[in-house]
Amino acid sequence: MYQKFGIKDELLELAKETEEEIQGVFKKINEICEFNSLKVLNAFRENNISDLHFNSTTGYGYGDVGRDTIEKVFANVLGAEDALVRSQFISGTHALTVALFAFLRPGDTMLSISGKPYDTLDSVIGIEENDSSLKAFDIKYEQIDLIDNEFDTQTIINRVKKGNVKLIEIQRSRGYSLRKSIQIEQVEDIIKEIRKVNKEVIIMIDNCYCEFVGKKEPLEVGADVIVGSLIKNLGGGIAPNGAYIAGKKELVELAAQRLTTPGQGKEVGPSLGINKQFLQGLFFAPSVVASSLKTAVFASRILEKLGYKPSPLYNEKRADIVQTINFGNEDALIKYCQGIQMGSPIDSNSIPEPWDMPGYTDKVIMAAGAFTQGSSIELSCDAPIRKPYVAFMQGGLTYEYGKLGVLKAISNMQN
Repeated sequence: MYQKFGIKDELLELAKETEEEIQGVFKKINEICEFNSLKVLNAFRENNISDLHFNSTTGYGYGDVGRDTIEKVFANVLGAEDALVRSQFISGTHALTVALFAFLRPGDTMLSISGKPYDTLDSVIGIEENDSSLKAFDIKYEQIDLIDNEFDTQTIINRVKKGNVKLIEIQRSRGYSLRKSIQIEQVEDIIKEIRKVNKEVIIMIDNCYCEFVGKKEPLEVGADVIVGSLIKNLGGGIAPNGAYIAGKKELVELAAQRLTTPGQGKEVGPSLGINKQFLQGLFFAPSVVASSLKTAVFASRILEKLGYKPSPLYNEKRADIVQTINFGNEDALIKYCQGIQMGSPIDSNSIPEPWDMPGYTDKVIMAAGAFTQGSSIELSCDAPIRKPYVAFMQGGLTYEYGKLGVLKAISNMQN
């Protein structure tokens, strides 16, 4: 069967050797998975989830008990006062955009303290000129870069003291940058420092790729609002689309008024038959995130043994499910991504090629043979085609499928 799949005996032996080395890391992942599973199960029990919450609404969506209860469950799990969990969000970028336009007004300043956000926010902010950007509405943007993967605390505090900063944004995952992802302890420490000089500024966390990787979420360490996608961690590979905004009640309500209409807010928005998938996805999410982490750990160690430069290393503490591999070579990068596609359940016969994608400045190659289009909790691998030729891999609905996908990608490179 392995030979039919295109994996040679030598690679299987290397995989076996690798798995023996990483069992201690897997044990820690299992402990976190069980903790987060308990967190989810308690939220289901406290909100008395039953099959009546699977029912659907259409049209305006008035009185959707399932939708409203799902938002209570998410709020419990994330440590929030309230949550907005909707299929009307197209993506995590859309949810971030709604939040930014909800919280900021003309003349306000948004300050990113983790460097430039993910590429798809360039047009939203106005880094890339766009007539519908925050910049077009006279909302100013500033950023403070990390120094050696740490917050530049003194520069941040000095800027906050000067005033006119309405919102501070932190993107925990690395996006397409080569920095490390931001640990929850780093988030907690910088929030404490900011609160010493300003208790009113909104601290918003882009939490995409980070949920359930550890035992705490940013709201539990002082953040005001967090945003994430449901075709990443919290959707568990079952939610077919959607995103969430969670945090302080007044901020969630502002976001709801921007997503729908002022005066209606959370009261409208039909669930259109998606309630069961949202609940089931969240229920599976701790286990699926654990599988993604194990896939990343396996890939990191085996590719390191083959001479490539992964980040994080297999035994480093992780803040998200993203695994980067520095190939240092365009051809190896492309072959690896194409191999991930070959090892996928959907469209395995397709061959991804670099192309000009909307929202990105470089050509991008994306491999994602997923059941849900663009789902990055399912095994996927993508990369901007620029030096030093780094691939960004994430996901894996089960460790076994993730491992096989990685082995297929390595085989495609070697061949």
